[in-house]
Amino acid sequence: MASPIILDGVRTRPADIADIAIAGARVSLDPGGLDRALASYKAAKEIAARRPVYGRTTGVGANRTEAVAAGEEDVHGLRLLRSHAGGIGPREPDVHVRAMLAVRANQILAGGAGLRPAFAEALARALNSGNLPEIREVGAIGTGDLTALAETGLTLIGERPWAVHPMPRTGEPHPQGGEGGAPPPAEPTARRHTGPLRRSAPPEPLRLEAGDALAFCSSSAMTIGQAALAWSEIATLLRAAGVTAALSLFAVDGGTEPYDARVHAGRPHPGAVAAAAEMRRLLGGPRAAPSRVQDPFGYRCLPQVHGAAAEAADALERVLGVEINAAAENPLFSAAGGTVHHHGGFHQAALGLALDHLRLALLQAAHLSAARLATLMEPGYTGLRPFLAGDAPAASGAMILEYSATSALARLRGAAQPASLGHAVLSRGMEDHASFAPQSARQTLDAAGCYRLVLACELVAAVRALRLRGTAPGPSTPAGAAFALAAARLDPRDEDRPLGSDVDTAAHLLHALAAL
Repeated sequence: MASPIILDGVRTRPADIADIAIAGARVSLDPGGLDRALASYKAAKEIAARRPVYGRTTGVGANRTEAVAAGEEDVHGLRLLRSHAGGIGPREPDVHVRAMLAVRANQILAGGAGLRPAFAEALARALNSGNLPEIREVGAIGTGDLTALAETGLTLIGERPWAVHPMPRTGEPHPQGGEGGAPPPAEPTARRHTGPLRRSAPPEPLRLEAGDALAFCSSSAMTIGQAALAWSEIATLLRAAGVTAALSLFAVDGGTEPYDARVHAGRPHPGAVAAAAEMRRLLGGPRAAPSRVQDPFGYRCLPQVHGAAAEAADALERVLGVEINAAAENPLFSAAGGTVHHHGGFHQAALGLALDHLRLALLQAAHLSAARLATLMEPGYTGLRPFLAGDAPAASGAMILEYSATSALARLRGAAQPASLGHAVLSRGMEDHASFAPQSARQTLDAAGCYRLVLACELVAAVRALRLRGTAPGPSTPAGAAFALAAARLDPRDEDRPLGSDVDTAAHLLHALAAL
């Protein structure tokens, strides 16, 4: 069994959250982070004893001007959890809940919440034991995941039961879909081995102290966790997209001039430069110039479009690196200075905008995949029968793949609508703006599933075209290894038949192709 992922509130990465959530990697807590949490807790108690503190000695939202009765601080916290545990809709998938718990434990270790280290320890125990709170999907708007964390808080104090769920294993598929139903499950990338399934007792119930309720709920841990899962999936799919495009390029005798380093030296956007270099690596170097003077945009503009999507994914990763390790609770306690600050650091504008940007960039990459799929159906590019059909007269071959890919593309287009266009005024006008980052995170998960289906359709067609032509990339190249891997798994029959299972197989293969 591999060593656990250490949460320290400082250096935890989005990839760590994905490992914990998807592959069930065990977690441990850094002693320095626990010391920061303890110092913050002590500072919060001292400060609240001498001055009003939002949510500890006052109500919340528009009730901020109402003082909590002396001696009722603990009861006030319990009322706060109960009243805010109002999530609605279906239950969150386990993978999302695990991501939320990991993010919230790590944030507590950043040392600004004023929470006892016991809260982080309880969350780590839940992750390592397979016990999860039951969380409803709908309830947040980008000013904190209040409903999800209140439901978690009630579970931590023993008012709600823990639900025991099977722990994930390495290689065990997990759906990561959002609204509208989950897309086909994906095999995790080469994640750490986590050993056999583990089940053990849940955390002991925590005692709720004054200020704990708001301090625990003042986070966007669910949104950040879902965003980390979406980033992990999309970053992997973008790598797989290059491999798939390389196979399509071979199938249509495409040229490699668009990927030449000299082209991109003249317009050096980092993403485009990297995408072109990756295509050169996958293809094993330049190919002889084709009879066509230029290939369609699906091939010729791949570095520009995929590069922009990769840059958007990198930008989201940077934002997530801040958010996962953020001391963003309101109010924020400083143990070093003995101060408290009331602020809006919980607002998720940066994350919501980064997610919106990535979906729009992903849509452009998906358009290119659909365009390449169209060329694979065209005899003028492949030299084969229309739609990669077999020998039967008037056979339809892989015709339906264009329709299916276009359907997935239409759904992706809907998911790409910027959630940040929303607006809300709540709590009697006190909270007069919202980022709608939770909606953006869920849309991004959905967009990832749609993109996976579009790429899978292209992969099925590319492998079929290469088989029918009797050609393949050189076995010593990454593209050749990709063809061998895909050809060994995809059904070789070319007669008219249902292709849904072929697309399912291809969707599962994408994670393996991304690792080549």
